[in-house]
Amino acid sequence: MFFSKIQWAPTETLFKIGSFGIHYYSVMFIIAFTYGLYLMKKMYDKEKVSKEFIEPLLFYVVIATLLGARLGEVFFYNWDYFQNHLVEILLPIKEQVEGGYKFTGFRGLASHGAAIGILVGLYLYQKKYNYKPLIWILDRLVIPVSIGAAFVRIGNFINSEIVGEYTGNNFGVVFQNRNEIAPRHPAQLYEALGYIALFLLLRYLYNNKPNRSNGYLFGMFFTVLFSVRFLVEFVKESQGGFEDIMPILSTGQWLSIPMILFGLFFVFRKPETTLT
Repeated sequence: MFFSKIQWAPTETLFKIGSFGIHYYSVMFIIAFTYGLYLMKKMYDKEKVSKEFIEPLLFYVVIATLLGARLGEVFFYNWDYFQNHLVEILLPIKEQVEGGYKFTGFRGLASHGAAIGILVGLYLYQKKYNYKPLIWILDRLVIPVSIGAAFVRIGNFINSEIVGEYTGNNFGVVFQNRNEIAPRHPAQLYEALGYIALFLLLRYLYNNKPNRSNGYLFGMFFTVLFSVRFLVEFVKESQGGFEDIMPILSTGQWLSIPMILFGLFFVFRKPETTLT
């Protein structure tokens, strides 16, 4: 066969000092936000917008992303657990069977919640710093967010979480730190590659199609990103949620459908103003 299974058994921590460790997943978030900051500065320079607005923008985006992603995990996927562990919703701890709590970091984050959180955060940001219309900011912000989503999925792969289903053949990745011997689809990498392609598309449109109407890039982001998510869900192991009351599709697919329709609205709406 041309394909051979890959044995995957990484450590989750980049390094440890005593009981404190830096996790690769956290590093991926740091890279995503740092590179995103760099890209936004380049775009603001190009369009002669004061960079004094970028640092507060980063603050709003970071808080909105983490808070939205966490609440999305809680309410979309694991409310049955968190309704009895409310203190764990916003604190990076987990109750132990033998009693007490253990520091775990935030291990549950949902991309659909992050998308909603960012929209709310950006709405509040634009109300305070009213230098450009909200849609103008969103059209540019989706470019770094798309590549940031790829970094996050790479972090998921390193952590051996959000895995795909078993392939049933010799193709795939064996997640050995899950005590497995059969290969699975590397669903996290499928998504990451899709998001990298989206990033390249948005960068191309931003640099070469300046006369697109406001909201077009924002709409393309929602349409393509959640279409990728919808398709990859077919080979992804169930993450729970409300699939028991809404079968046929996974929770991630049900949540992606309104996101895709939301994006298509902005892609096909009647042009009003331009990006420039």
